[in-house]
Amino acid sequence: MSRVTLSRYLIEQTRSNNTPADLRFLIEVVARACKEISHAVSKGALGGILGATETENIQGEVQKKLDVLSNEILLEANEWGGHLAGMASEEMDNAYQIPGKYPKGAYLLVFDPLDGSSNIDVNVSVGTIFSVLRCPGECFTQNDALGEEAFLQPGTKQVAAGYAIYGPQTMLMLTLGNGVMGFTLDRELGSFVLTHENVRVPESTAEFAINMSNQRHWEAPVQRYVSELLAGDEGPLNKNYNMRWIASMVADVHRILTRGGMFMYPRDSRGPGKAGKLRLMYEANPMSFIIEQAGGAATTGTQRILDVQPESLHQRVPVFLGSKEEVERVTGYHRA
Repeated sequence: MSRVTLSRYLIEQTRSNNTPADLRFLIEVVARACKEISHAVSKGALGGILGATETENIQGEVQKKLDVLSNEILLEANEWGGHLAGMASEEMDNAYQIPGKYPKGAYLLVFDPLDGSSNIDVNVSVGTIFSVLRCPGECFTQNDALGEEAFLQPGTKQVAAGYAIYGPQTMLMLTLGNGVMGFTLDRELGSFVLTHENVRVPESTAEFAINMSNQRHWEAPVQRYVSELLAGDEGPLNKNYNMRWIASMVADVHRILTRGGMFMYPRDSRGPGKAGKLRLMYEANPMSFIIEQAGGAATTGTQRILDVQPESLHQRVPVFLGSKEEVERVTGYHRA
């Protein structure tokens, strides 16, 4: 039996689920860019792209060389195809305008070009996260600059989302709103090949992922929940739990997506003006869409992440996502 490539899968989706052809082309372009980023990541020190730059992104974080390179790869790959009205990146202050010499399309692309980049120099898995929205109204036909308000749509408006993880294998996890499919990069073939069909997150789990070094800063509901996890079978949950923490959202969520678990990045007391650490548009929304499509759940502790109305391109939110049973438990503690 012949293997199903990403291209074949997308064509079949166009036929069976009326996936628009321009969305199919857009996903393929993003996938090609991810292959190029994967190649750069795999070269490491041999490519001279390890280490930091002398610049900071809008969040005040020092940019890694691979952050900047990955951002440029995604912009250059997607700006000329005629599928997009604009792009937004975690590494850029403002929305990216499609150059006037290129046609514009009906979609918006939002991405974190290299999630987990603090792990680059120590050879730990990193990844690319992306989200696709429809450009509202007739904005894609206008010649005026595209403002950030076009991007400020709740996660329920996403038409596609995915991530590429650059680990022992390079994988692309994708949802078009009808389940989650996993594709593994066959380097000899040069294509992503379908290897994981209809991925599902187990409803129950005995694993959780959180940065325990921040424990003293957490709010009371999170303190309560994690203390119950740590109490094991002698505690109120009557179950022993294992903790896993990679400090790369892509890697932590990929583990949860494939075998279950709970990922948490709560707000804490160190930044009263910051609702959380992770970015709604670039990380929380696409990952929540993927997790929900796989049967899991994702909340801020008080509401479903996909229902949050964005107020700015770089808005942050608390994140609790993964196996539905545990997400509902910790969300209930917040609401108590």
